[in-house]
Formats: sequence, structure tokens, C-alpha cells
Amino acid sequence: MALFKRSKKTEPVATTPEKQSQMAVLKDALKLTKREKPASLLYCLLAFLVTWGGGILLGVSIGHPIYLGILSLPLGFIVAFFLFTRFANSAAFSSIENQLGAGASVLMGIRRGVSTTPAVNVNRAQDMVHRSVTRAGIVLVGEGGFAVRQMVADEKKKAERFVPGVPIYELIVGKGEGQVPLRTLQKRVKKLPKKLSANQMREVRNRLKAVGGMSMPIPQGPLPKGAKLPRR
Repeated sequence: MALFKRSKKTEPVATTPEKQSQMAVLKDALKLTKREKPASLLYCLLAFLVTWGGGILLGVSIGHPIYLGILSLPLGFIVAFFLFTRFANSAAFSSIENQLGAGASVLMGIRRGVSTTPAVNVNRAQDMVHRSVTRAGIVLVGEGGFAVRQMVADEKKKAERFVPGVPIYELIVGKGEGQVPLRTLQKRVKKLPKKLSANQMREVRNRLKAVGGMSMPIPQGPLPKGAKLPRR
């Protein structure tokens, strides 16, 4: 297809934002988890004590309580930290659920292989459609009421005019039948079959710039799996 001809122009290199230190990320995650799921920190402490105590009891039974107590101490920290990351991830989703633009926030949390334009279509009821260009093709994600399905269909027709032949996927965020829960949206997008090369994806993205989008505030987070949690 003519769409996928190589462009001789080189794209400008995007500047990377300044990274938070690991301690700052952990501090933000701790504050967020404490606010959204306060009981989870108690569960983490219990997981640490149970793991460490279990190691000591096993050591007592075989006559080496100090040795196994020392070995089980870092294991207890690992178990507690793993549990904490699960709670922190869940807290991040809870902090933006039901907020305007939450779906766009989740999509923009995918750092590699996905370029998202939030709110390419918004109606008076604040139903909206977000557009992502991925290696799978174009992903249109709607969030809102009944009218959002027609809005997604309208955006699909618009995209087909600009980039004919490119696969287009339609997803509706929600908890109803046939909808995608906010918590699994990233996983769903990442699992779509890859159809485009990196160059083809770049060409699609450039062509869709002409379609544009709307300027709107996007809630921060969630950015699971190693990404930064929202700063408050």
C-alpha cells in the first residue's frame, strides 16, 4: 500500500521527562495506598511477620532457629513488598476510576509501542473516545453512556478515510457485558495481534495528526508495572 512507503524525513527526537528517584516513587505509592486502601498496609505487615515467624518456627523444629530466622528475614520483606505492589496498583486504579478521562490515563500509561490521543470525540454528556495507534493498528476506546458506541463508530469511519486498510479495534470501557474493565484495559490493548511494523505505525500516526483531538484534563495514573504512580 502507498500508505506504508518509507518517509525520507526523520522525526524529531522526543525529550524524556525527568525521572523520579526510586525513593520518591515508593513514597508516592505509599501515600496513595494509605489513602485508597489503608487496611492493605496491615496485610503487608502481617505477611512479613508470618513469613519471618514461619522461618523461625521451622528453624526451631530442626534445631537452627537463628540461621533460618536470618534467611527468612529478607524473604519476609520480598513477600510483603510483592503484596504491597499489588495493593498499590489496585489503589492507583481506584484513585482515577469514574473520573473524566480515566481510560485515556490508562492508555497513556503504556510506555512502549502505543501512541494515544485522548478525547478525539466528546459530547455534551462528557462521553468520549480516545484513539491509540499501536503495532496492532488503531484502537478506539470509548467511555461513557449509550451514545459512546455511535461516537466510536463515527471515529472509525473517519480513521478509515485517512488510513484505509489499517486494522481498527473498538473497545468500550465499563463493567457491562461486552465492555472492558478499566483495570484490564492495558492488558487487552497489549494482547492485540501485531500487524504493523514500527515504520508503518509511525506513518499511521503521522497521517492521523490531521484528524487531531481535543484539549482536556487527564487524571494522573494509573501507571502499573514499574511505571510511576500518580503524584499528589
